[in-house]
Amino acid sequence: MLTMNTAWKNVLSELRRDQELCDAVIQVGNVEFEVHRIVLCGCSSYFRDLFCSTESASEQVYSFPDVSPHVMSLVLEFAYSQAAAITEENALELLAAAKRFAIKGLIQACCDLLQQNLRFSNCIHIWQFADVYGCVALRQKAYHCILHHFEAIAEVCADFLLLSVQQLADLIENDELNVKQEKVVFEAVLHWISFAPQERSVHIATLLSKVRLLLMPLDYLAHTVSRNPLVKNCPPCIAMVKSALRTLCGPDVERPLTRTRLPSRVLFAFGGWRNTFPTDKMEHYDVRADRWVRLDKEDERFRLFCGCVYLNGFVYCIGGDDGGNLLSSVLRFHLATRTWTEVGPMHLIRCDVTVVELNGCIYALGGRDRTSNLNSAERYEPSTNQWTLIAPMQECRSSAGAAVLHGQVYICGGLGGPGPGAGPLQTAECYNPETNQWTAIEPMETRRYAAGVIAYNNQIYAGGHNTVSCVCSVTAYDPLLERWRSSAPMLRCRQYFGIAVLEDHLYVVGGCDDSEICGSVERYDSKTNKWEVIRNMEMPNGWIRCFVVERHINCTHVFPGTDLRSCVLEKRMLENLMSKLGFKSVLRFYVFRFDQQIYSIEI
Repeated sequence: MLTMNTAWKNVLSELRRDQELCDAVIQVGNVEFEVHRIVLCGCSSYFRDLFCSTESASEQVYSFPDVSPHVMSLVLEFAYSQAAAITEENALELLAAAKRFAIKGLIQACCDLLQQNLRFSNCIHIWQFADVYGCVALRQKAYHCILHHFEAIAEVCADFLLLSVQQLADLIENDELNVKQEKVVFEAVLHWISFAPQERSVHIATLLSKVRLLLMPLDYLAHTVSRNPLVKNCPPCIAMVKSALRTLCGPDVERPLTRTRLPSRVLFAFGGWRNTFPTDKMEHYDVRADRWVRLDKEDERFRLFCGCVYLNGFVYCIGGDDGGNLLSSVLRFHLATRTWTEVGPMHLIRCDVTVVELNGCIYALGGRDRTSNLNSAERYEPSTNQWTLIAPMQECRSSAGAAVLHGQVYICGGLGGPGPGAGPLQTAECYNPETNQWTAIEPMETRRYAAGVIAYNNQIYAGGHNTVSCVCSVTAYDPLLERWRSSAPMLRCRQYFGIAVLEDHLYVVGGCDDSEICGSVERYDSKTNKWEVIRNMEMPNGWIRCFVVERHINCTHVFPGTDLRSCVLEKRMLENLMSKLGFKSVLRFYVFRFDQQIYSIEI
């Protein structure tokens, strides 16, 4: 495609507008567009072949009755200026025209806009459209959107009911189908069949074979699935359900390898203290399989009391203490390659610094230097690798907690005062990046430091350690009401713990109480206002940082030599099975997938 500077674009557009030096006419219905053949040849191989063919070389009027005048005007606008007014409303029709006329730049521009506007209400239609017109990247993005939003799509999207049986079967068979419970898949199948029961009931066996019955609760399988009329009237379905029931009711050692769905988001726990020593070890939690997996790194970098944050595939370790020196330097860990690099240092030394990410930038707030706690703050922009000082906080704070909500940064508690003997704070404040100003908000109900602070359900939650000892209490701040309220307390008192939100639940990970470092993990559901204990970390860990990574990351346990898409088996089940088969030891591999690449780690 020809590239033109702005001056040439303006000249050519003026010539077309004034109908000067035009040598062809594009006719669409009753509308005619006078054009320059050379311009269209420069952006489109279709027009080049058309204008240069022997049969049409002498023609001057070319008719396209199946293209709307508006779309043709946009096609010509792009040909002359390499830009067009593409909108959600016209993108699909314009993309079809761009593919027909082989205008690569316009194809890419339409695909880019459609990708940016993918959502559960339109992704099936865009996926099918992209498949017809051979837009591979757009098709993949739309398909991933379907997998990610499957629950909402199956419940309310009309396009879901128009899928073919093969399309539905392929979707529900996919490991990356994002469902919290397998019963959602079964109910989606019933919903699809109910749209045209006479024609679709015959497909129940085909579709039920794609549902992972062994992942269902025993009670649901026995009382809901087995009693469904479609299942009861289909002998192959009855056999599948009975087989699954026998397996679930039998001893663990006899259970086959059951493939879990891959999670769309994974919770990572990074760094901290283990067995009185600092560590940069990393574990991650797979919510689908309810397991923690350790991810070892070849190049270890120990830092104490640093701030950690995740951004665009990297974990940033900011400031801290290397065991003898307080630091202003920043290390960046690449999750895909498991390698460290050093990036631009902060302006100031910061230990026990609080860090958050907002709008693609990292904020380092407060902390302490060699003599006192700090109220200064600075912002890092990865694109420039530079830190910039921003407005100082109203109070000095180290070991504080912070979170981002509605485009603003909230920081709570911490150790205050300029001197080394400063005490815990009850205060909190909010930073607006647009005005570069800090504003005090209502104080918490108690003083807190080394606590966990996070945004959850449009509120700021703060919990854990206070002035004297570890506490279980949790409080939540509502920015609309400008008021704190008590929430359900954690089941275990903690300080220096990790905190994150995953799939509408709040997780607290590790930390320590008044006597020991712990590896316990709890999960909070705001709908029930209750905490529950889930799977412990592999190793107890305090002073830990947590973050959630979206998509493309998963770990699975596999047998050596088996397909990497094999399935998840609990360690106890694996050991029992191997022992039964006569093996003296168990080889365990972790497989880490990032950005569609596979990394295997032998432990």
